[in-house]
Amino acid sequence: MLTLAQDTPELTWLNVLIGLGFIAFDSALSLVMGLGIGGSLMVAAGRCILQLSVMGLILDKVFASQNVWGVVGIALLLNTLGAFEATYNKSKRRFTNMFPLILCSMLSGTVPISVLGTRFAMSQNPFWRPDQFIPIIGMILGNAISSIGIALNTVSKEFSENKDKIETYLAFGASRFEACKPVGVEALKLSLLPTVNQMSVIGLISIPGMMTGAIVGGKSVEQAARLQMIIMFMISASSALCVLLALFFALTTLVDTQCRIRSDRLDARKPVFYRARDSVLEGVWNGIKKLKFWGRNKGHGSEEERRGLLDHQHN
Repeated sequence: MLTLAQDTPELTWLNVLIGLGFIAFDSALSLVMGLGIGGSLMVAAGRCILQLSVMGLILDKVFASQNVWGVVGIALLLNTLGAFEATYNKSKRRFTNMFPLILCSMLSGTVPISVLGTRFAMSQNPFWRPDQFIPIIGMILGNAISSIGIALNTVSKEFSENKDKIETYLAFGASRFEACKPVGVEALKLSLLPTVNQMSVIGLISIPGMMTGAIVGGKSVEQAARLQMIIMFMISASSALCVLLALFFALTTLVDTQCRIRSDRLDARKPVFYRARDSVLEGVWNGIKKLKFWGRNKGHGSEEERRGLLDHQHN
């Protein structure tokens, strides 16, 4: 019997270019209307192409090797890159030791749930089968990054703009847990709202990618639906656990054991490597402008000299 996977045409870079055309259209529309999102869309699309191309090359070798240590290495790499993204790209402000703390939060929230979920909920033996485990931990991390970013941006905004409410609680004798609880609860609710909304409409309004992939791969619709349920439950639980740990680390950093708000531990500047990049690019641009200015002055001087010589000859 011919499966859907056999009927699926092989995609080429031309197909990718056609898909990229949709992003290019949105970017052009943004430029015409002055919306200011065109550059972000194109940069994100470029990162998507580069990252997926590299990941495809790496995963192809890992899938072929069926090596448990290759899977462990990929899982650690994905968590490290996820912590970097959440710390330096998704967060507008950073607190002291944020990167290692977020990495710890993500490892604690993604690895146990992905291992237990694939082994028992999905009945995979061994649980580390690369073609099953790596895509699942990747999906879990993708949602965890977004949730952590929302939660930490909410917390940093409160401590930067509305810290008087927290100070009032502390002034009236509240512990740092009691003073920070309203901020933490609000941040947790906001961060999990997209995941909860997605889980509530899945199957009724949207058909998710994992279910579609399973159907295309030859599974029955019923089996694909059950697989998607398990994946969504793992994503939601992992995101909640990652956010809880990240909030704990953030709030205990920004309010110390003496119940003092430590705004000095919150940094709104760009990361140091981005500042260094901007400095280098600014220096290069200034050098280009100086070269242009020097060339223009040289041209003008030559023209003035020629005019002076002509006037002198004429006289």
